[in-house]
Amino acid sequence: MKINALKKELDGVLPGLAASIAISLVSQFFARFLPTLGAALIAILLGMLLGNTVLNRPELSSGTKFSEKRLLEYAIVLNGLILDFQVLKSAGIKGFVFILLQMGLTIFVTYRLGKVFGFGKRFSLLMGAGNAVCGSSAIGTVSPVVQADNKEKGISITIVNLTGTALMILLPLLGAVLYGSDTLRTSALIGGTVQSVGQVVAAAKLVNDDVVTLATVFKLMRVLLIVGVAVLYGRMNMNEGESLFTRKKRSEITAGEESGASATPAAVSYGVPWFLTGFVVFFLIRSFIGVPDSALIASKAISTQFEVAALAAIGMRVKFADIIKEGPKAMLYGLTVGAAQVVMAVVLIRVFFG
Repeated sequence: MKINALKKELDGVLPGLAASIAISLVSQFFARFLPTLGAALIAILLGMLLGNTVLNRPELSSGTKFSEKRLLEYAIVLNGLILDFQVLKSAGIKGFVFILLQMGLTIFVTYRLGKVFGFGKRFSLLMGAGNAVCGSSAIGTVSPVVQADNKEKGISITIVNLTGTALMILLPLLGAVLYGSDTLRTSALIGGTVQSVGQVVAAAKLVNDDVVTLATVFKLMRVLLIVGVAVLYGRMNMNEGESLFTRKKRSEITAGEESGASATPAAVSYGVPWFLTGFVVFFLIRSFIGVPDSALIASKAISTQFEVAALAAIGMRVKFADIIKEGPKAMLYGLTVGAAQVVMAVVLIRVFFG
């Protein structure tokens, strides 16, 4: 059965997969001349442009669907190799608690602001994960958990990347004003707030190499905690108008529909997706067994290629009509969330690091 399902999934994927890879390669080329934007954002925007014009063809649908789902999952698994316990120790217990609080508050505030702006649970939770954890990868990780559709996924990834680009430019300046040359606090501000790993490194590079190292450690703690975020999201009720942490059991829904009675909500949990299990396994292998440097370099390179190709595919599947309808409000929502993240980070840094 699994072999037949795999054959069915691979049927007709080559044209869309090839288009996604081609866009990712072009995006990485342009990123050399536009490092402020980065390959990820360029891939999304170029994918959207081509997917709504010359590549708006039904025969590409299977391949782009495969690319956005599978390639991003493979990238997430490989990202487990870039972490180990020794790397995380350098930020200390205070640093870890700072990250926990920053992430928790970001998800909570993002969800509440989503309700204020009139967005549904799924989109608000995608935005929460993308801003709290690691941008596109986090959204790709939790989107199947919350059963988000392509429009919600595409718009949230686009908005989170645009917000991250703005913070990538502004936070080194803000850090210089608030903290001068202090490495720890500047690193916490950048590593605890900026959305993607690439954007963190780029922002930290505008300060100095010491900030690059420590900001990356703060960021990697956020990446590792994606497992906890996904498990938490799996326990949430995605039905609009119902309590977030309850869900009707399937048997009760069926019985209720047959009898006409209302079903009693009950807490449920989801299984951990296979790619999160793979992420944790690779993390443990790196931490306790060790991995050759050549394997680490190769896994990082492959992961980057998979992720950019997946983002190109996601861009191709986003339609301009949806962006026009939701985009301006979503962009304002994203910028508001970004501003709230910065304020929360500054307050927490004052509490933990003086």
